[in-house]
Amino acid sequence: MQIVGIALVSTFLALLIKEQKPNFAFLLIAFVGCSIFLFLIDQIYAIIHMLEKLAANANVNLVYVQTILKIIGIAYIAEFAAHITRDAGEGAIAAKVELAGKILILAMAIPILTVIIETIINMIPST
Repeated sequence: MQIVGIALVSTFLALLIKEQKPNFAFLLIAFVGCSIFLFLIDQIYAIIHMLEKLAANANVNLVYVQTILKIIGIAYIAEFAAHITRDAGEGAIAAKVELAGKILILAMAIPILTVIIETIINMIPST
């Protein structure tokens, strides 16, 4: 509820400020967006810690879990940056940020995909 309240108040303030000082309105929105992200850091850490514990209990290699968490992090950060860039009126740069995020995700996923493909191939009986 706090995040929703902060977001609504800052949106109304930005709308009021936008007519007189559009640069300040953008800075306000960017600052509030970063503040909300920082507010969620503790929850993100708790989720990561829980997933690592689950992986350790299930005897899953932590390298794979950490890689998946990095992929998720890249997706969220790229989306956040793209939204901020779009808010600044730079849709073309936002599209490039999204493309870069997708390419980084694909590059990080290749080792996991390789293991999955090798596992499937080993499961297929030889003729």
